[in-house]
Amino acid sequence: MNTPEAATTPGSVYVAGHRGLVGAAIVRALASQGRQCLTRTHAELDLTDQAAVRRFFAATRPETVFLAAAKVGGIHANETYPADFIRDNLLIQTNVIDAAKVHGVRKLVFLGSSCIYPKFAPQPLQESALLTGPLEATNQWYAVAKIAGIKMCQAYRRQYGFSAISLMPTNLYGPGDNFTPVNSHVIPGLMRRFHEAARRGDDAVTVWGTGAALREFLHVDDMARACLLCLEAYDDEEIINIGSGEEITIAALATIMAETTGFSGKIVFDATRPDGTPRKALDVSRLKALGWEPTLSLAQGLSQTYQWFLTHSDSARLD
Repeated sequence: MNTPEAATTPGSVYVAGHRGLVGAAIVRALASQGRQCLTRTHAELDLTDQAAVRRFFAATRPETVFLAAAKVGGIHANETYPADFIRDNLLIQTNVIDAAKVHGVRKLVFLGSSCIYPKFAPQPLQESALLTGPLEATNQWYAVAKIAGIKMCQAYRRQYGFSAISLMPTNLYGPGDNFTPVNSHVIPGLMRRFHEAARRGDDAVTVWGTGAALREFLHVDDMARACLLCLEAYDDEEIINIGSGEEITIAALATIMAETTGFSGKIVFDATRPDGTPRKALDVSRLKALGWEPTLSLAQGLSQTYQWFLTHSDSARLD
């Protein structure tokens, strides 16, 4: 079926993945504007279930959709569960994008990732670098799924005139992050490790890799502000990068993390572990042309996130 079955609910916004780092930040940003959201937990709606997703859209008829739901994780998780990462993300994206088009959603915002870019693409990464070379092997399964989501949005725009935009955030961190020791990303993983080492009085903390890899980080609330701006100010099939435009080595990040958590011991780098992509910075000139700038520095954002971690240790994802 290629046409909406009925009119959408005026002003309603569905945030898919509202319990995740990105989705929760988008909900906060919308709430700050006085806007209510449609949300469903995984127990209430399994986005890999096509029939369930179609029933949900038929019943609720949202006007706008933020597709922030995804199976995510760090290097270890990607290497251990490659089939889960490509299968689940393809299912989630396909089901939500298609149901949104069928049921008359006015606009869909698809959240991708900077890992879609080739491993050795020229830096900083411009949107035009997509599909110009091989991907980083350690997260290729997730990256391929996200590239498929981008192409699906573009295809639905071309064939059906469906208004879907694709935004590519850099490495994100902030309140509600995943602090589990195995499957977390670099900032929450390091934060928990340094926090626990400081509390135990350890002499040293070991960090994976050489410490030389360069990364760009953005506080998730700044990312959410950029998403809301793009929702209103951008409508095209070309992807847009969302990032801070600033880089830091993992070694320098570890030093800031030690200061943030009060760890005074030695930082040891395990060069037998992978560094991942040697450098990954985004060209954010397209986003800045829309009038956007980040509000939090990395040091400010890490301090804020650590305070959240300390006050939410009973509810944060730690296991």
